[in-house]
Amino acid sequence: MAKKNTYDADSISVLEGLEAVRKRPGMYIGSVSTKGLNHLIYEIVDNAVDEHLAGFCNKISVFLEKDGSATVEDNGRGVPVGMHQKGISAARLVYTTLHAGGKFDDSAYKTSGGLHGVGSSVVNALSEYMDVKISRDGGVHHDRYERGIPVVELEDGLLPVIAKTRKTGTLVNFLPDGEIFEKTKFKADEVKSRLHETAYLNPELTIIFEDRRREQTEHIEFHEPDGIIGFIKDMNQKKEVIHEPVYFKGEAEGIEVEVAFQYVNEFHENVLGFCNNIYNAEGGTHLTGFKTTFTTVINQYARELGILKEKDSNFTGADIRNGMTAIVSVKHPDPRFEGQTKTKLDNPDASKATGKVTGEEIVRYFDRNLETLKKVIGCAEKAAKIRKTEERAKTNLLTKQKYSFDSNGKLANCESRDASKCEIFIVEGDSAGGSAKTARDRMYQAILPIRGKILNVEKASIDKVLANAEIKTMINAFGCGFSEGYGNDFDISKLRYDKIIIMADADVDGAHISTLLLTLFYRFMPELIFEGHVYIAMPPLYKAMPKKGEEEYLYDDKALEQYRKRQTGPFTLQRYKGLGEMDAEQLWETTLNPETRMLKLVEIEDARMASSVTEMLMGSDVPPRRAFIYENAAEAELDI
Repeated sequence: MAKKNTYDADSISVLEGLEAVRKRPGMYIGSVSTKGLNHLIYEIVDNAVDEHLAGFCNKISVFLEKDGSATVEDNGRGVPVGMHQKGISAARLVYTTLHAGGKFDDSAYKTSGGLHGVGSSVVNALSEYMDVKISRDGGVHHDRYERGIPVVELEDGLLPVIAKTRKTGTLVNFLPDGEIFEKTKFKADEVKSRLHETAYLNPELTIIFEDRRREQTEHIEFHEPDGIIGFIKDMNQKKEVIHEPVYFKGEAEGIEVEVAFQYVNEFHENVLGFCNNIYNAEGGTHLTGFKTTFTTVINQYARELGILKEKDSNFTGADIRNGMTAIVSVKHPDPRFEGQTKTKLDNPDASKATGKVTGEEIVRYFDRNLETLKKVIGCAEKAAKIRKTEERAKTNLLTKQKYSFDSNGKLANCESRDASKCEIFIVEGDSAGGSAKTARDRMYQAILPIRGKILNVEKASIDKVLANAEIKTMINAFGCGFSEGYGNDFDISKLRYDKIIIMADADVDGAHISTLLLTLFYRFMPELIFEGHVYIAMPPLYKAMPKKGEEEYLYDDKALEQYRKRQTGPFTLQRYKGLGEMDAEQLWETTLNPETRMLKLVEIEDARMASSVTEMLMGSDVPPRRAFIYENAAEAELDI
């Protein structure tokens, strides 16, 4: 079917200027850490994907260049270059004006991931430079910006044409601004994961990735003709699957709905939501619609088949989703998200649409596939039995052992009750805990020592988790309860500390303890991570003491190597085997003092990566977990 090409200068609407972006980058890209840095690439890629969704682009290339910049190129129609009613080239408006884009004009894009029309201009504002080449109308139109300010002179209001071409498309090359970002080196693994995810969601799109920063360029082509069925198979490749993936799609309320799911022999669910190709880390209305309808349908079948008797209560949604891996992807013409980084979909009609399509399609499928239906209900039966046993254990534990916040002997609490200023350090071992208690700022810093390695919660039932003294102490100290599959007792507004800082030794064992704690938070208190409350302290590995000059703390082997190169005179080196070897003063200076310490924020990057990393960290396959922990013990980022 021929598509009407109405993406031209008049499609560009202007709402407001760019000034705020450099002042408050976090409002637009989430953070100025690696997650925010990578987000710059995704903003430009999302614009190219919108061209694919409109039917005009089938190939996107992403290159990480040797000079630290990134290049994103597509073979779409090219950003409009004609004269806008504002009296300058429409392309200049797109890259310099916040909320200028084709996303506000329904004739240009039916659905769009780059919803707010801020992507291109925000990337421009946060880049040292941005170079744009637009192939359109027979020529290559060129523009360039430095920190958002154009440096190419317009010719009668239009961009200069630097070459002739028959091709169409847009090429954007940009270098992130070191004045804005904590680090300006893109993380290839996370970019690849996000691009692979995008390829699964767009089976007719090919995405080329090259990391040109290496000695030998890494070249990967992502093309996934099986779409989200392939995505499900990828996520479950190392698991014991119970049936083949189930797939359906449909349209309701003007919203396209696409769902794939498969059950595995494991005791948790993994249901991921996407809207217009954007991963919604915190879910939203589309997931609510799917889950509610799926629960209703399975309970109806269980009663019709006589598996649930009249006196039996229904299975809960969590019972029914036990062991489920699912992807719910919707294409919405006018999505509303909570926040610019699009972590939660907010449209009520998305719930209705996914509910309607799921209700019709799942009944059609199960009526024809009774064996798969029985397997799904079997998973729910097993989960319900375990839930009832664990609910009894939970009631017993929580009623027997209620103790007040400050009467916990291990916790050295802070004096302030202003949660926004308080922080709690979870410290491995009593000796380090003792030093930390002496060194801390008593007004705002609480210390909670834990002994040895905590329970791996992924492999434990809830009664074992709640019986674990270390975990129980943490739940009580944080004050906001915990959530798990059978109800939600978690309330983040009751959190007593703005920062929860994991403070383990700078070695492999310490990294393993950090990982176990992250697993606990990810499974039972995920909002702590989503809302940016969880950090990992970075204690130094060495202290260098030169005969002349100032002493210096070195945080890893790379820092030691650099120190050796620049240090001309002799020096003594002290290696810290653990936090317990530091006296209170050293611990304050290196790890506790907000002015001098190094912390890394724990972030969840994208669906595929969060799923695979947590699967590896929590599962029973030891060698890859050990390798990952060892590598990340030395890494200055652990953004999972």
